Amino acid sequence: MASAAPVQTRTETDSLGSKEIPADAYWGIHTLRAEENFPITKRPISVYPDLIRGLAMVKQASARANKEIGTLDAERADLIDAAAQRVIDGEFHDQFGVGVIQGGAGTSTNMNANEVITNIALEMAGREKGDYAYLSPIDHTNRSQSTNDVYPTSIKIGLSLTLRSLLDELDLLRQAFLNKAVEFHDVLKVGRTQLQDAVPMTLGQEFHGFATTLSEDHHRLTENASLLFEINMGATAIGTGITTHSGYAPAVLRHLREISGLDLETATDLVESTSDTGAFMSFSSSLKRNAIKLSKICNDLRLLSSGPQAGLGEINLPAQQAGSSIMPGKVNPVIPEVVNQVAFAVVGSDATVTMAVEGGQLQLNAFEPVIAHSIFQSITWMRQAMWTLRVNCVDGITANRDRLGAMVGSSVGVITALTPFIGYAASAALAKTALLTKRNVADLVVEAGLMSREEVTKQLSPARLSGLEAVTAAIPIVAAEDLVEPVADA
Repeated sequence: MASAAPVQTRTETDSLGSKEIPADAYWGIHTLRAEENFPITKRPISVYPDLIRGLAMVKQASARANKEIGTLDAERADLIDAAAQRVIDGEFHDQFGVGVIQGGAGTSTNMNANEVITNIALEMAGREKGDYAYLSPIDHTNRSQSTNDVYPTSIKIGLSLTLRSLLDELDLLRQAFLNKAVEFHDVLKVGRTQLQDAVPMTLGQEFHGFATTLSEDHHRLTENASLLFEINMGATAIGTGITTHSGYAPAVLRHLREISGLDLETATDLVESTSDTGAFMSFSSSLKRNAIKLSKICNDLRLLSSGPQAGLGEINLPAQQAGSSIMPGKVNPVIPEVVNQVAFAVVGSDATVTMAVEGGQLQLNAFEPVIAHSIFQSITWMRQAMWTLRVNCVDGITANRDRLGAMVGSSVGVITALTPFIGYAASAALAKTALLTKRNVADLVVEAGLMSREEVTKQLSPARLSGLEAVTAAIPIVAAEDLVEPVADA
């Protein structure tokens, strides 16, 4: 058997020594050391494409700012600019291999970006990868920067970009519930409080409520996203701006706003901004709020579809897969269940973010990698969960109209709608009769001579039972003792 051809390498050196790097790799020695040190999650930072784009946008804006203020020559600045644009456009993401969880406050991620963008630029210039004497990852691509301003700024830009897709999916899910609200607008059902029968409502009202709560979350997420627009570029190591030109911070901000399309602003106190990660905690909290409310909706869908024979059985969820390896014909609500589990994970991620924010010390928070991973994962999972809930569940929900109608007809809760006409005492007595005899409430009211059939039918119409038409009238005094005592069925 022929032996495999030897792998071509190049030698790179850092302050700790030298290592062999695959000749065709765009990453370098700093990335290799990180991959050796942090083989924890087996998930590279490239699983979050918008984080990679955020990094490239920062490098591009910095190159333009350095060129503008004269701290980097035009030839090198333009090469870095062009290389960064290719990463923004989606190329070379497979070269970002450092793990999402890493020590060093994000230094490995920053160096991964510096090395990849530098070697892309070298290749574009017709030079060999690793020719750092001409174009250096640190001296040129990282000019006027530190991990401590690059990394949090890149995270904020990346989160802002990926949030857009979440908000789009959230709006589509809201619209799906609104569509069902229209479809079910005339379907009466029994409302429930504390899992006990309450007054009637329409199934459309219930689904409209789901849509409204998702709309509120859309507003909250949008509001909290604005907290991510404050950046600390120009702070360098701890916020003092050491090694930067006085014109760098305003220049890089201007270019970064143009590149990202975001309404970014430089923090007024760069020392505070470099050490504080409270914005991430607030944003994570709004994701948790959305997850919890979405999980509550899924709980309701599972309850409403329970059965189909021995449960509530009010609605039918689309059957997506066989539900049991032992019980033929069993179908489970797998889509709401998976969304529940995503919500649980988001809650856990929020707890992680909270602890990581609290764990920062003095002038820097070393735990931003786990903050970034937790929030990016929450957004990614939530977006996908919303998609599957909409496409594989909500769009195909149907109502069991006959069952719902029968339950409303026999429910004592409907008598609440008649209290303005027959009084509370009479209503309570008739409710007791209905429960004992299992008879229709409307029939009992007519038989008692309290209202005509026409009047009862009018007042128990879907519009009035659901509160869409508010009706009040003079209430006659009808004593409970004036009614026939209820007799239970034999």
